[in-house]
Amino acid sequence: MSGATPLERLNRLSEELGIDLWLKRDDLTGLGFGGNKTRQLEFYFGDALAQGADTILITGAVQSNYVRSAAAAAAKLGMKSVLQLEERVPNMGPEYYKSGNVLLAKLLGAEHMTYPVGEDEVGADAALHARAEELRAQGRKPYVIHLGLNHPPLGALGYVAAGQELCEQTRDFDAVVVPSGSGATHGGLLTGIALSGMSARVHGVCVRRDREKQRERMSIVLQKLGSLLGIDPARLLAKIEVWDGALAPGYGKLGAKTRSALERMAQSEGIFLDPVYSAKTFAGLLDLISEEQIQPGQKVVMIHTGGLPALFGYESELAEDFRISAPGVRTH
Repeated sequence: MSGATPLERLNRLSEELGIDLWLKRDDLTGLGFGGNKTRQLEFYFGDALAQGADTILITGAVQSNYVRSAAAAAAKLGMKSVLQLEERVPNMGPEYYKSGNVLLAKLLGAEHMTYPVGEDEVGADAALHARAEELRAQGRKPYVIHLGLNHPPLGALGYVAAGQELCEQTRDFDAVVVPSGSGATHGGLLTGIALSGMSARVHGVCVRRDREKQRERMSIVLQKLGSLLGIDPARLLAKIEVWDGALAPGYGKLGAKTRSALERMAQSEGIFLDPVYSAKTFAGLLDLISEEQIQPGQKVVMIHTGGLPALFGYESELAEDFRISAPGVRTH
């Protein structure tokens, strides 16, 4: 990506919530519908190109923004992409498996493979390596972007830079609110802000695991990130803050808080959020205000991580909410 993503003040919500609320528009990073993964993939693709790779292999959920972004980057660089889709979100409608990010990845020419377990990062990475060996035998030069924590979090470096970018844009914010899933975006942002000498609290909103499990994951990510940067992670570990009040009913599921947050942002500011990450993050921000973790009058920045194509994979759930029907069919 080139250039900083914009900061946008949310005037109506600021007035309604009694805070000075801003949005860091990382949904506008460009490249295949943008999103936070663009920043992370710069470092993985840089490493892949340095190794002479011509094929990228990556794992994600069925509606993963990560794998869609990887397919877009691969297409732009003339590389082959192999996307492994995990079954993380059960009991979804047919649109979930063919629309949104799935459709876009097919348009980008990606090869798809599946992995039936949604909570087996080591197994998912092993399956990618098995496919990589097949490709290597065919004369290709594969590069695996790992999911598991036993590998260096290169992608987190993209958000170390993003944290520093944010501090250059505004130095008077009191809190940052960011989704916390793999830990790369949250951990990198926390590190970049800390290295810039800012004291703002960084609130990670859990989108996949409960608070205790996510805190454990963040500790590992920050220690590995500290090793990459050659810094002592001790002061970063003390800054971990995670909030799981908007997690229910689980990863990729539209609970009442997430639905309400998604609608409120759209109807107050004309900005769309995605069901998996950014809507949960905004729901978490609202919880943090109600629990007085964010105080009246404070300046708060929420990171909009993008992922908007996934909205279309949730057509069945959203259509039920708004009673959308075919033209000419009456609803009551």
